[in-house]
Amino acid sequence: MSDHGSMLADDRTGDSTGEPAVVRAGIDAAAIKPAECDVSRAAALPVDRLVIDYEGREHLPDAETLGRLAAETALSVTTPVRADGFDPLGDDSLLDRIPDTAGRVLVAGHGAYLDETESSRAVAPRLGAAKERTPDAWVGTEGIERVALAAGGTQFELLSRSTERDVRALRAAGFDGDLALYAPTVLTDDEDAVLDAVGDYVARRRPVARALERNADGSGGSGDATDASGGTATDATATGRTREVLSTAARDFALVGSPETVRERVETLREAGVDHVVGYPARGLDEFRS
Repeated sequence: MSDHGSMLADDRTGDSTGEPAVVRAGIDAAAIKPAECDVSRAAALPVDRLVIDYEGREHLPDAETLGRLAAETALSVTTPVRADGFDPLGDDSLLDRIPDTAGRVLVAGHGAYLDETESSRAVAPRLGAAKERTPDAWVGTEGIERVALAAGGTQFELLSRSTERDVRALRAAGFDGDLALYAPTVLTDDEDAVLDAVGDYVARRRPVARALERNADGSGGSGDATDASGGTATDATATGRTREVLSTAARDFALVGSPETVRERVETLREAGVDHVVGYPARGLDEFRS
C-alpha cells in the first residue's frame, strides 16, 4: 500500500535547524489511517504518540503489527463501541489484537464503517461500559459531545472554527481533564496542494457543506468547476467562489501552512487549553518526516 509519498510536491523549503517538519509545527501526536499506508513505517515519526484510526475491520492491523508499534512508541487504537469486535455489550473479540500497553480511543463509530445493525446500537451504555473497563481511554466527541463529556477522561475533539472559543468556555466552566485535538495537517502554503489534500474533507464539514450548497444554488457559483461526476470540484481544480470557500475552510478545519505558521496556531490552541494536538498527515507520512 502507498503512503502517498508520491503526492508530495517539491514545495518544501529547507530548514536550518534540521528538525523534521512535524516537530517545527509543534504537533505531538500523529493519526494514522491503515487503509492508506503501511502503519509499521509510522513508528519512525518524531512524535510522542501514534493514534491508529479505525477504517473498518478489514483494515485493522493484526496483533503482531500493533504489538511491534506499542513496543517502539506510545500507541493508541481507535475502537468504535458500536462495531462488532469492540462492542462491550456484545462481540468484543477484536480487543484481543490490542496489546495491553496500548491505549484506546473510544468513539461511537463513523457510519461509513458500520453496517445497519451496528449503526442502530445505542452509544451511551456502550461508551459507559467501555470506559469502565478502560478508565484511561480517550473519548472521541464527534456527534456525541454531551455523552463523551459525561463519560469523562481525555476528550478527543475535531478542530473547527469555534475550537478555541469552545475550549476556553470548557476550561472556564471548570473542566480540568485533558483535551486532545484531531486535525488533518498540510505543511505547505501551496494552495493547490492544500485543496488536493483536504478539500474533500472540509467540504463535508457541515458549515462548509451548507455554504457550498448555497453557492451551487446560484449565489455566484454558476461558473465554478465541476468534477468527473458533474458535482462541484473540491480539489485543486476548484474555481471561483467554491475555491474561496474551501480555502478559508481549510484554515478553519485543518492545520495548514508552513511548519512555522502551523506552530503559531498550535500554540494558540494550547494557550486556550488544548493538551494534545494530533495531526493527520494528509499528504502522507513523508511530509511529517521531512
